[in-house]
Amino acid sequence: MSIESVLHEHRVFAPGKAFASQAAVGSMEEYQRLHAEALQDYEGFWAKLARELLIWHKPFTKTLNQDNAPFYKWFEDGELNVSANCLDKHLQTIPNKTAIIFEADNGDVKNITYKELYHQVCQFA
Repeated sequence: MSIESVLHEHRVFAPGKAFASQAAVGSMEEYQRLHAEALQDYEGFWAKLARELLIWHKPFTKTLNQDNAPFYKWFEDGELNVSANCLDKHLQTIPNKTAIIFEADNGDVKNITYKELYHQVCQFA
């Protein structure tokens, strides 16, 4: 087998049904629609997703600054609160879902829910 033989992969590997049922993109058709949308207007595509999926402390006004290519700046005038995006927004919908699985060197495992992690972060802050 040469490197050229694997440069263009055309096989499709379907995930298991249990895994696929939890996917953010539910089908190949949906993926292709999103891909086409991104190709048509990549700045608009990423701006839309950023507004829909992230909590902005200070909303961005410019999606992409290409003035100093190849050192692009995305959402450069916007401000995010990492804790709000990683913890707070999940408290309303999945507070008891595992956020972190910690495995110690000795093999002990601890599952920490979003709610528990939120309280620990607040206590630390």
